[in-house]
Amino acid sequence: MRLVHVLIPIGKTEAVLDELDAEGIDYAVSEEVGRGEYEAQVSFPVPTSAVEPVLTRLRNVGIEDDGYTIVLSAETVVSKRFADVRAQYTDLSLSRAELVSRAEEMAPALSTFVVMTIVSAVVATTGLLSNSAAVIIGAMIIAPVMGPAISASVGSVLYEPKLFRRGVGLQVLGVSLAIVSALAFSILVKEALLVPPGFNPIEVPQVQERLTPNVLSLVLAIGAGVAAVFSLTRGVSSVLVGAMIAVALVPPAATVGIGIAWNAPLAVFEAGTLLLVNILAVNLVALSLLWVSGYRPVLEDQTGYARKRTLQLLGIIVFALVVLGLVLTFVSLLSVADAQFKSNLTGEVTDVLAQNQYQGVRLVEIRIDVSLLQSILFSEEVEITVRVHTEDGTPPVGLADSIRSEILADQGIDTVVVVEAVDVSRPAGETATTARQRVPLPSLAARAVSR
Repeated sequence: MRLVHVLIPIGKTEAVLDELDAEGIDYAVSEEVGRGEYEAQVSFPVPTSAVEPVLTRLRNVGIEDDGYTIVLSAETVVSKRFADVRAQYTDLSLSRAELVSRAEEMAPALSTFVVMTIVSAVVATTGLLSNSAAVIIGAMIIAPVMGPAISASVGSVLYEPKLFRRGVGLQVLGVSLAIVSALAFSILVKEALLVPPGFNPIEVPQVQERLTPNVLSLVLAIGAGVAAVFSLTRGVSSVLVGAMIAVALVPPAATVGIGIAWNAPLAVFEAGTLLLVNILAVNLVALSLLWVSGYRPVLEDQTGYARKRTLQLLGIIVFALVVLGLVLTFVSLLSVADAQFKSNLTGEVTDVLAQNQYQGVRLVEIRIDVSLLQSILFSEEVEITVRVHTEDGTPPVGLADSIRSEILADQGIDTVVVVEAVDVSRPAGETATTARQRVPLPSLAARAVSR
């Protein structure tokens, strides 16, 4: 519910009150003595969705568009006629003026936005590198991304150029700050040896989740956009919705920074694609829903400009999403192919070890260091590390060559094969689930390399 206060220009009181009576709205009128161009102030309670149509009717009888109008939230209304008015307006949408005001409030001051963006990016990077979902969630809660994500859409639909430019500018600034902050923090962590030597962040599960963009990635961004619009137009709390949008934007941006710091161009490409798709999808959904919901500029002569700008933005975003959608489809198909590729290579290794001359060799671990996408895009050599346990602690003679030849003959791929003999002996009763746990120092292993 809302309580509306309107100053009535001289000579317009009777017309204004007639409109309120026609709507069945209770009101209170008081004399205005503070400003000479107004003769009275009228106050009346209305349902939230009735604010815009009632104010439109009052504008038509002489209330100025830029006059003095205040809309307040009302907790309780005791009135015989209010229930009848509420029954006429079942929609829950905010008025245009409230929509603009709420969008402006969601986009914080520049200094606050910069500080909170940097902090959230650094915290998200910490969570990614430490594989901590809890830390990443904490970063999402403090990220100030909801306001900019929808301010541009509101500014476009309602033809508010200042709001539109600020929304777009803050989105660009926020993404750039998040990437740069993650990059700077990742370099600090790397150079200060805050992670173990040889640490590869690409192998961290939380990072890998942002490196496998696919068509399903759109679901999160679309859901975030829908939730953002409903949170805005229905006056619902935006804290959780803002965190949802941050999930779609901040971790991928932080992953881009991590990829740059560790010189991983494939990670930058994959995380960057996911980031762009999420940004575009959130804006597309926000623009579309606001326009479909019937929001238009207050002045009728601005509606055409707003429609033109909105359609142009929608066209640009849809085109970009189609292009990126093709990329995501390609990556999805390639992910399936990569899984099959690694499965085939693993099968070749086990087939070789099943031969009679290797009966005394026990397979410990197979690691494939290069994905199919890396091999295709960057022409990187596929390296397979095979860890085995032997009685004498040395790699079987010719095993690396046999594996390489088998893969070349069956798969048509020339690979680098590394065979390591590791000692997996342990005290009785000790449990270990992986070869790495049994032998924490691979440098103790003997190596035989075939190229």
